Amino acid sequence: MKKSFLALAALSCFAASASAQSSVTLFGVVDASLSYGSGDVSNKTQLANSNNTSSRFGVTGTEDLGGGLKAAFRLEGAVNNDNGSGGTTNTNNQASGGTGAGGFTFGRRSTVSLLGGFGELRVGREYTPQYWNQFLYEPFGNNGVGSSRSAGWVNGAAGVAGGVRASNSISYLSPTFSGFDVWVMVYLGENASNAAAQVGDGGGVKLSYNQGPFSVSGAYSSTITGVGTDNQTSTLGASYDLRVAKLFALVTKEAYTGIGDMNGYSLGASMPMGSGTIRASFSGNERSSARTNQFAIGYQHDLSKRTALYGTFATVSNSGGASAALNGAVTSVNGSSNGFDLGVKHSF
Repeated sequence: MKKSFLALAALSCFAASASAQSSVTLFGVVDASLSYGSGDVSNKTQLANSNNTSSRFGVTGTEDLGGGLKAAFRLEGAVNNDNGSGGTTNTNNQASGGTGAGGFTFGRRSTVSLLGGFGELRVGREYTPQYWNQFLYEPFGNNGVGSSRSAGWVNGAAGVAGGVRASNSISYLSPTFSGFDVWVMVYLGENASNAAAQVGDGGGVKLSYNQGPFSVSGAYSSTITGVGTDNQTSTLGASYDLRVAKLFALVTKEAYTGIGDMNGYSLGASMPMGSGTIRASFSGNERSSARTNQFAIGYQHDLSKRTALYGTFATVSNSGGASAALNGAVTSVNGSSNGFDLGVKHSF
């Protein structure tokens, strides 16, 4: 009896210790929608995914190392649940390292971290500070027909390698001091030392201030895209939560060597309504004389904390030689386009 009691006590202590020191969590989102786009050249109807929240599957974990130090990891991959394929990734922040949708990869995020009073040191494939600064101040994020026209990766601009995510990255995220925090990242194209250009090398920095309902953040990045060419992005965003509505504003500038600058903007709001949220935004961009403007409005109806129905409508106008269109439609130069998403998302 005494031996059994001691064994049980030892097992209980071990289980409690293991529970306190480490944890692993599986998570995911499945988002499907019926999407339609119209243009004066062609229309398109499709079953799409990720038009409210990006579909994904992932696993995270932490371990308490003692002395205020923790280790953590995050593995997260995109899921195209309309056809069962996996998402894309990029191995070197260059066109040569891109992969098409197919088998499942952890292309969204794949990181390991050390955390402590000093902040966080994070290594692997991760969002870039410049992208995250835009994502935070867009009512629709970067999802669906309401995606802002303020950014190059929405508008198909060249030279955006390393725009949304970067592989082979090293990040430092500081603790918050009096509302201020900073995120610094460098990433590598992993070229030979005698290469003509270190394509895919780059870095970014994001400085934020958050105090109560007010948030403001600025970011800057530079990525080498070729011999003597690069892509530089600057963003400044702000939001204010009035409780009855949250207001957003964002300005961007993307400079592409040999292509010209793209200036973008976005103004938006989100407002609780019944069992859901109304979102609206007005955004646009201009390069040389080509200009695209977009208005988007949508509603998300929460069936529970994990499941929601949503609908989004957007309309785009072009001038100066632009021809942007929505949801796979095609429009003529200086034409217009309309589109909508009707969908359901479930988180787990």
